[in-house]
Amino acid sequence: MMDLYEKQAAIAKAIAHPIRMAVLDYLKDGEQCVCDIAEIVGTERTNLSKHLSVMVNAGVLTSRKDGLNVMYRVKTPCLLGFMDCIKECLKVQAEEQQQLLRMLNE
Repeated sequence: MMDLYEKQAAIAKAIAHPIRMAVLDYLKDGEQCVCDIAEIVGTERTNLSKHLSVMVNAGVLTSRKDGLNVMYRVKTPCLLGFMDCIKECLKVQAEEQQQLLRMLNE
């Protein structure tokens, strides 16, 4: 059973970085070229390549060559639902903070 948790943790670690989360968010609309990903995410290609490699090795992304370009896509789209869940958690936290501020201001 711990082996299963270790594998789950490896996937979570593979996306647990701001650049990697930005990549996932950008790829939610479909396959993209590494050059476009680098521009949107705002990082150098060499840095991005390291992050993409981690995600490919964890099975989060898949890639293919298209001429001189390397195209990436989310291998298991259900991960995007996980990202939505994280955003919902942040929304709930923000609402709780607003309620606390209102109570403090009364």
